Amino acid sequence: MCSGSFAKCLGISLMPLSIVCVLCNILLFFPGGNSVDSEHITVEVWYFGGILGSGVLMIFPALVFLGLKNNDCCGCCGNESCGRRFAMLSSILFAAVGVAGAGYSVIVSAVAINHGPKCLFQFNDTVQLWDPPFSNGDYLSNKSSWETVCLKPTGVVSWHVSLFSVLLVMGLVQMALCAVQVVNGLLGCLCDSCCGGSDGSV
Repeated sequence: MCSGSFAKCLGISLMPLSIVCVLCNILLFFPGGNSVDSEHITVEVWYFGGILGSGVLMIFPALVFLGLKNNDCCGCCGNESCGRRFAMLSSILFAAVGVAGAGYSVIVSAVAINHGPKCLFQFNDTVQLWDPPFSNGDYLSNKSSWETVCLKPTGVVSWHVSLFSVLLVMGLVQMALCAVQVVNGLLGCLCDSCCGGSDGSV
């Protein structure tokens, strides 16, 4: 398969993943599906890992990958294949941007899952607080405590864990796809975008 065609497939795959990540990040602003005050939203949500990292920053490499197959650059010094090789080489830089963006989303998601959500919980017999009630990720193996510890919003723990888990997995998939394009771009650059083609066409 030509490097340009393969890159287009990667770009097509990245687009829906980016949309899913943006939607997940937006839903996290409504813990448990409820509208709450901004100070009651987990701080990691405000880092916009899904919107910026796996969303906006991923759109650029996706668009670049989509356009590689149709690259008809005239090349340099009349050498058309030189232009195609440069396009494949530049795609490696955009793939690196994608890896960085997805990596940011993965880190934010992992930290958020470890910290747990903010919710209203009983601090002592007389005081209720809006804070993360869990000190570390140990709560993940104790699902029975999710509803008993967090009084409000209802279902906030499962909402938090589910959406950040989706962001984590989607980010890892995006990183893998961008890493594949790094290899694909190197091969395309070295093999004139289509290793088996004698005319250098994509």
